[in-house]
Amino acid sequence: MKRTLIKDTSHCVGEKVRICGFINSVRAHGSLLFFDVRDRSGIVQAVITADTDSYKIAQRMRPEWVVELVGEVKKRPEKMKNPDIDTGEIEIEIEEVNVLSEAKTAPFSVSSDGGEINEEIRMKYRYLDLRRERMQTNLKMRHKVMHYLRNYLYEKDFTEIETPILTKSTPEGARDFLVPSRIHPGSFYALPQSPQQYKQLLMVSGMENYFQFARCFRDEDLRGDRQPEFTQLDIEFSFMETEEILLLVEEMMVEMIESLFPQKKIKKKPFPRITYNEAMEKWGCDSPDLRENKNDDKELAFAFVTDFPMFEKNEKGEWTSVHHPFTRTLENAEEIKKDPGKIKALQYDLVLNGNEIAGGSLRSHKLDVLQAVFEVLGHSKQDIDQKFKHLFEAFSYGVPPHGGIAFGFERLLMVLQGEKNIREVMAFPKTGDGRELMMGSPSSNISEDQLKELKIEIKNERERKNTS
Repeated sequence: MKRTLIKDTSHCVGEKVRICGFINSVRAHGSLLFFDVRDRSGIVQAVITADTDSYKIAQRMRPEWVVELVGEVKKRPEKMKNPDIDTGEIEIEIEEVNVLSEAKTAPFSVSSDGGEINEEIRMKYRYLDLRRERMQTNLKMRHKVMHYLRNYLYEKDFTEIETPILTKSTPEGARDFLVPSRIHPGSFYALPQSPQQYKQLLMVSGMENYFQFARCFRDEDLRGDRQPEFTQLDIEFSFMETEEILLLVEEMMVEMIESLFPQKKIKKKPFPRITYNEAMEKWGCDSPDLRENKNDDKELAFAFVTDFPMFEKNEKGEWTSVHHPFTRTLENAEEIKKDPGKIKALQYDLVLNGNEIAGGSLRSHKLDVLQAVFEVLGHSKQDIDQKFKHLFEAFSYGVPPHGGIAFGFERLLMVLQGEKNIREVMAFPKTGDGRELMMGSPSSNISEDQLKELKIEIKNERERKNTS
């Protein structure tokens, strides 16, 4: 007999069905056993009587056992209907029971939203944590949003292109994760902080309109809206100016929210435009929360922040780029080197309820300007040649004016789903300190043979001090 999804059982009154899923709860009432059974589509009540051949098997069943049940769908008595679930008007009278997999007692209940459970325990048993309704809803909405945005960009004549994960270490603002090469001992790949240079090289190639849902990796201090690996919706355009990019982004966000989150209200359309200086003077930050009620998750207050400074000084008094070195400015190379603090970047951020959910800029495509920016950032000409020769070489063959934007995909989902951190909208995130407790990574359990193959030797702190 073909399996019936639980959500479809309401349309099968009087018919025999076969359902498969997890036991959600068990209740005994005299000679009757009631089970709430769930699958990916929903939950339904099933009942078995003592005169049924499978009753003895059913008596053993406990929450989280995986079962296959066959029975007839019947209308519930009027007083027994449950308006809180989609299948609340029916129940399944079980005739056959097949236990597919028994389950030992779980370390926590998956019937709550999980907020009361220690996060490290949730992360250690993430495969159980993902069984709860809230987490299933978050992952399904992640899929729906990704699907919607992908189709939107397809219809706007964008091409989805994947870029490499194993790449080269270049200074882009955060620390790189390094991957040793076995074939080339002493050499290392780096995992991409973003596809920044590759997408610009795609513009050199003449692709013009590119996007991808890119995996990005940054070895930086963590907080609620950061992870060492995360997803960006990465978009790049040729021959488009700032206004065209912002209008496309706004239209994409409005249409997606109105389609997938009709219960949410966008505070203001078109999205307000705020300069960086205005934001800092009025709100003290460059990602202001413009909601009237800061606790109202149903209100979505978008705004574009523009006119950022190109450079800022770090704690050491050194110039760093506010966005990244490839951002275009209105000034020429000599003006950039003369007074870096006055240079404005053609940069724009999209903020939502106090969160920066996207950032982008027009890109510098003039070689002398790029050279000047890197020199202001403290890179010698030899260093620039070593780390960015490929980009300068590519640009020397002709490059169209271009720009782009990248969405922090989990940050966007976090706000839309009313969550407090991005871990709640990821299937298998790291903890706040970068550990993956379920698999046990990062791990020091690397064999000597592996290390020898990679020509790597690990010294403990005492040995380091003795040899230094």
